[in-house]
Formats: sequence, structure tokens, C-alpha cells
Amino acid sequence: MSKIISLSFFFAVFSITAQNNTSYWQQHVDYTMNIDMNVQNFKYEGTQELVYTNNSPDTLNQVFYHLYFNAFQPGSEMDTRSLNLPDPDARVMDRISKLTPDEIGYLKVSSLTQNGTQLKHETAGTVLEVQLEKPILPGEKATFSMKFNGQVPKQIRRSGRNNSEGVALSMTQWYPKMAEYDFEGWHAHPYIAREFHGVWGNYDVTINIDKNYVLGGSGYLQNPQEIGHGYEDAGTKVKTKGKKLSWHFKAPNVHDFTWAADPEYIHDMVKIPDGPTLHFLYKDNAKIKENWKNLQPKSVELMKYFSSRIGKYPYDQYSIIQGGDGGMEYAMCTLITGERNFGSLVGVTAHEMAHAWFQHILATNESKHEWMDEGFTSYISTLAMNDVMKQDNQNPMVGMYQGYFQLATSGIEQPQTTQADRYTHNAAYGASAYAKGAVFMSQLGYVIGDENLAKTIKRYYNDWKFKHPTPNDFKRVAEKVSGLQLDWYLTDWTQTTNTVDYGVKDVVENGKKTSVTLERIGLMPMPIDLYVEYADGSKELFYIPIRIMRGEKPHSDASLKRKVLSDWPWTNPTYTLDIPKPKAEIKSIKIDITQQMADVNAENNSYNQ
Repeated sequence: MSKIISLSFFFAVFSITAQNNTSYWQQHVDYTMNIDMNVQNFKYEGTQELVYTNNSPDTLNQVFYHLYFNAFQPGSEMDTRSLNLPDPDARVMDRISKLTPDEIGYLKVSSLTQNGTQLKHETAGTVLEVQLEKPILPGEKATFSMKFNGQVPKQIRRSGRNNSEGVALSMTQWYPKMAEYDFEGWHAHPYIAREFHGVWGNYDVTINIDKNYVLGGSGYLQNPQEIGHGYEDAGTKVKTKGKKLSWHFKAPNVHDFTWAADPEYIHDMVKIPDGPTLHFLYKDNAKIKENWKNLQPKSVELMKYFSSRIGKYPYDQYSIIQGGDGGMEYAMCTLITGERNFGSLVGVTAHEMAHAWFQHILATNESKHEWMDEGFTSYISTLAMNDVMKQDNQNPMVGMYQGYFQLATSGIEQPQTTQADRYTHNAAYGASAYAKGAVFMSQLGYVIGDENLAKTIKRYYNDWKFKHPTPNDFKRVAEKVSGLQLDWYLTDWTQTTNTVDYGVKDVVENGKKTSVTLERIGLMPMPIDLYVEYADGSKELFYIPIRIMRGEKPHSDASLKRKVLSDWPWTNPTYTLDIPKPKAEIKSIKIDITQQMADVNAENNSYNQ
């Protein structure tokens, strides 16, 4: 595909209905940045020109920028939060509080103009508050010109210098970044620990840095013939002048820009036929070389897997870079720690690469709906690992269900609508976002059918790529695909801590029939797949829809007879059905043998003769 992706749809009014029941719109930004990095003291100076397009129906009198690096200072909101959590992130703990002045991170804005007019601005922690000289009317553009300087913090969380594996620069969330404004208003939340939200746009970034450093990250390198380091075409002679190189990148249709740099990076490239070029940048370390070489064909398989099951990856490249403090997704790339066993290396790559779809193409607000990007990613990457690594697990999602069950019975669960920074325990956040989020998707396959779920994922991608979908937007796609009403499912699963718990309450003989009474013990209603095995070895499925679904899922197993029964109103605590055989001829009765329904107590789910 062309590297210049059309942006015309950003300036149009869409007919797609979003959660607020108004015509969808989103803001747009064009960044041009030039920075000069000093690798001796990890300080840098930069200029930024930002053309902001107000596609909203509102007049804007102020704007906000994120200054993420300011979080890495003693006494910051991130530091204070970590010091007061009962289970702080092991990578953070009290480390920020101990940073010295030459180890802290900061972003300082020295000058800011709007269309050439100086603006008043105030730094409040990790947010720059800006009062506009002239309001930006609906449909208008404004050009903001800025001078800023920064210091790269000692590596603690995601961003930083000299991480535990010796990577010099992990430059994530490194620049003053315009906050998102949408139908809910400004999202100028402070950086505490969690996820991000950004404005869709184009980035033109020039990085001036010591000529011995190798860079990788978001965007397409515009001057490979001047750079070398494996980016130039074969046979090209690179002539370097001076002590620094100017790396010029352009990244179209993204909502972030990240880069990493190290003088010891090995740079490998693999071109996928009818797909992107994969870039691998990792330290020249004998202990990890073999794993990183073997990672490359597996990454090709992962890219193909995700493209076939979600939608075609729309950019011409994706970079897998050693850096950071674990694994984190960014536009067109990921930073991962690389000193891992091979299975772990493939696993973290699978998860972060899946985020290229569920966050960097389908850009949910991670601070408010973190379970959408983390959960959907955990779901699809778990299936991908089962396929690519030939794990042959009959139920590859079992680990996600176990993680959710532990959360549901822990006593510390909060609804998934909790803002990501507001969880009382880190453990609750992690299990809710990753495990419970993945179970939301897997269990949806139980509710609407796995084939409909597969269709839903693809239609969701096609309808909402390069936009900011909400939970309701995903739910509406699933409703359109399946023909079922799913508001109850989204509400109970994400807005409450209600649990699913059904049981076989009673099995009694009733003449030549057997009456089976089921009970709903948990507060969350679900349709029921009831499997009956007879003494002669035959099997039958009794399907009980819940009334508020207003329909039924399709039957997908042609080898198994299914009988659809009358629906079960969610208000009724019990449901009785008749099996047209005497009790003696029934070997077992089981609720959901697939274990896709997240029943928190499986011990009462069956009857055995």
C-alpha cells in the first residue's frame, strides 16, 4: 500500500453513531518536530509545530498538553500513588522518590505561540494548561509553535535511559503531546501509571543524535541513504559528515510517536510477501542473538495470523525493539525486554504486536476502557500463541478464565468501568484489564456463537479502524452481526461485579420423563447450553436462551442434536425442563461443557447418575 494514507475521512462528518448518540467526529493533528539529543547527559532540545484541526462542534478556549516525563520526579503524582498503594508495581515501588536531579525526567516548555501570538501556559505536574489567545471555532485550524527541552529519566517505567538490559534510550511519551478532546470533553488526565489516549494525525520528526547510535520506532525513515545502519539499499555507500546524524521519520495516521536508540543495536529486516517489512533491533549480545534470530519467522507467522483474523495490517512496516521495562505497544512498533527464554520472547511479541490492532488502529481510550485494548489483545494473542507455537491446547483460554475466577473471589474486584488509575490494587487492575477483558470476548462467543464472534471482530475492525471506539460501539457491531440484543451483557460484565453462577438444582423422575430444575445463583444472567448424555452413549443439547437476548445463537455442531427451549426470564431464579426419557436412562447432565461461560462455581454444574 501507499505510505501516504488518505486522511480525508478525518474532515468528514460520519454517519456512524457513537456512544453519545451523535454523529461521530474526531480531532486531527499534524506534528513537525526537530530535536537535538545529547547522549552524554541525556538532555535534549526541541521545536514543535502542531497544526490542530477542530473537527468538533464546539468552540475551544483552551488546550492541554501531556508532559509525561514530569512523572519521574520525587513527589510527582506517579511517585505519590506508588508510595500509597498496597501492592505497588515492582518496577516503580519507591524508586522515583530516590531520583537525583540528574536522574529525573522532565519536559519544560519555554515558548508557545498560537498563529504567531504568545500564549500563557502553566505546568501542573504532567499536564500543560494553555489559555488560548483566540478561540478555535468548529472547523478551524490553529498552528501552535513550541520550543521545549527535556531530560530522559533513569529507566523506571516504560520510558528512560540505560534500562536493565543496557539499552541506552527508550524514548516513549517523550514530547509535549496534545491531549485528546472528544464528545466527552478534554482527556487531560495526569500520568500516574497506566495507559494513554491520543489524537489521530501525522508526524514528521527529525532526531539529531550521535552518529554511532542506531534508531528504530514509529514511522518510515525518509533518508536511509544518509543514515546507513542497515536501512540503506544494498550497495549504497553512506557518507557520514560530522559527529551526528539526522534521522528523519514520517508516520502517517497514528496517535503517537516512539523511538529507541543504542550504539550496539543489531538491525535485521524481514519482508513479508503482500505484507509489511518487519524490523528487529536488539543488542549485540551473544546470550540473546539466537532467540532474536528465531523470533523473526515466528513474528512473520504472528503478523499473518492477526491480519487474517482481525484485518490487514495497514502500514508498510512494524518494528520489534529491545528496550523499555517489559513490553509496551506503540505506533508501528513495540519495545520489549529481550533477555528472555524463547517462549517468553515470542509470547511478549505476540501480545504487543496484537496491540497494533487493539489500540494503535482501534484506538480506545485506555484510561477509561483499558479492558478493551488489554482484554481483546490478550484474547487474540492467546489464540495466536496456541497456533503459532503449536501448543495444541483444546481450551487455550483456560488461564484467562482462572485469572478472572481468582479476581471474582478475591474481595478486591472493582467494575471494569473504573478509571485505570483508580483501582485500589494493582492486582485488581491487571486481572480486570487482561483476564476479565479476555473472558469478555471469549464468553461472547458462547453467547452469540463463535462464528458470529469471528465476524464481529472483523466488522469491528472495518467499521472503527483509525477511530476511537467505545464499549458501546463494539457491542453494537456484535448486535448487528448476531441479530441479538446484548446491552445486558455489556452492562453486567463491565459495569458491575456481578458473577455468573448456575447450578443443577434437582433431577426427578416424572413418569416416563425426567424433570430437571436449574437455578441461577449469581446475579448475572446467561443463556444455558445443557448437555445430556444418555446411558446408550448418545448425546443431546438443550439450549435455553435468556429472554432479554430476544433471539438465539446459531447451532454450530452438526454432529449433536439441539433442542431450543422456551426462554428464561432473568428475574426467575429457577427454570424447569423435561427430558423425554426416564431418569434411569440418563447418564449425566452438564451445563456448558465447553467452559466458555465464566461460571465461578463449576462444582454445581453437573448431575451424574
